[in-house]
Amino acid sequence: MSFDYDLFVIGGGSGGVRAARVAAGENGAKVALAEEDRYGGTCVIRGCVPKKLMVFASEYAGMVGEAQAYGWDIEPGTFNWDSFRSKLHKELDRLEGIYRNILKNNGVETFDQRARLVDAHTVEMADGARKTAKHILVATGGRPVVPDFPGSELAITSNEIFHLEKLPETMLIVGGGYIACEFAGIMNGMGVKTTQFYRGAQILRGFDDEARGLISEEMCQNGIDLHLGTNVLEMERRGDKIWVKATNGSELLFDVVMFATGRTPNSDDLGLEALGVARGRKGEIIVDEYSQTGVPSIFAIGDVTDRVNLTPVAIREGVAFVETIFKGNPTPVDHELIPTAIFTQPEMGTVGLSEEEAAEQEPIEVYATSFKPMQKAFAGGTQRVLMKLIVSQASRKVLGCHIVAPGAGEMIQLAGIAVKMGATKEDFDRTVAVHPVMAEELVTMRQPVRTA
Repeated sequence: MSFDYDLFVIGGGSGGVRAARVAAGENGAKVALAEEDRYGGTCVIRGCVPKKLMVFASEYAGMVGEAQAYGWDIEPGTFNWDSFRSKLHKELDRLEGIYRNILKNNGVETFDQRARLVDAHTVEMADGARKTAKHILVATGGRPVVPDFPGSELAITSNEIFHLEKLPETMLIVGGGYIACEFAGIMNGMGVKTTQFYRGAQILRGFDDEARGLISEEMCQNGIDLHLGTNVLEMERRGDKIWVKATNGSELLFDVVMFATGRTPNSDDLGLEALGVARGRKGEIIVDEYSQTGVPSIFAIGDVTDRVNLTPVAIREGVAFVETIFKGNPTPVDHELIPTAIFTQPEMGTVGLSEEEAAEQEPIEVYATSFKPMQKAFAGGTQRVLMKLIVSQASRKVLGCHIVAPGAGEMIQLAGIAVKMGATKEDFDRTVAVHPVMAEELVTMRQPVRTA
């Protein structure tokens, strides 16, 4: 049977584009890709990239005071949201152009419209055109969702925050995950009076308790009005403000309310059910270790599968898919020991097991130190950092590494290599320290602070 394409990709985010580019450019496959929105997906257009640029922008406020402490004759200025936003969107346009050119230069045919599945080898575009392919890859990502309650339509999500016409004076951020905490730090740094509600007992659930506790303390020290054990009951528009009634009994007014309480896979109305492609409780597409669905010709990668929802993971899944299908090299996706960074203020880098997770599995030793870093201490700052290793008592392997510090994301990328390779505590000990840097503590901690 002949097909129009060897591969048809639905979704132009990082995972889909990588799979299409590698299949076409490196393997000579005939590939098409359909994207109904902007190329680059969540990460490039409304996620990692614009968020990180906002983090950079927000951190300059604190640098002025530090510069003065170091002897610089410099005065605080004001943040110009219009200037920043204009440059931000020009950068996103530039990056989208790069993604489009990558596909074009590798011979991938693109369709700027929605596509859905008709049968195991056929997709239908929004304009009614139908295309056939030997293999179909769904890489449609996910989207933020706001829970349903009175006035919920007044809330924005992380998708809309990059498009605010003006910077609000007051803002409520609801949620305790990394997206909520990152944006709380961003908006606070930009001069917005920022309040954060989280219904749980501590922010950043699922991460190491000691690390998230320090981040929570530092966020409060930085001026974020954090309310734990608190959620929104109802909201309504009152003039140009949003009135919010909370579960703790408070009634407050805000200019903007942003919800970051969860995301859902973009798997609706793709024609999956009629083909027998199974979906999970959240709507995620169920796949095996090779990203294959129950329909042999249909695969799925990235956030739509709700495995590990990180851009580099989606890219790895896309490459593994191409290895398996087009290179004849069955390659399961490795989701173990993935290093990641949380761009809160302070920043966090983490890889492997938390202290709590590790202690449930086997006897461990905990090596940790918390201190004021030299740069901040000299300037009179009170900020603290954390360096922490979780070590197996039996094998001596480092099971987890957790860093809360400026530049933690850069540090954890390198520490992640050692942890992934199975380095032991003694391997860390044998490594000569770089001095004076914060990360030297990772190789100079000799006595465990506790065992479990």
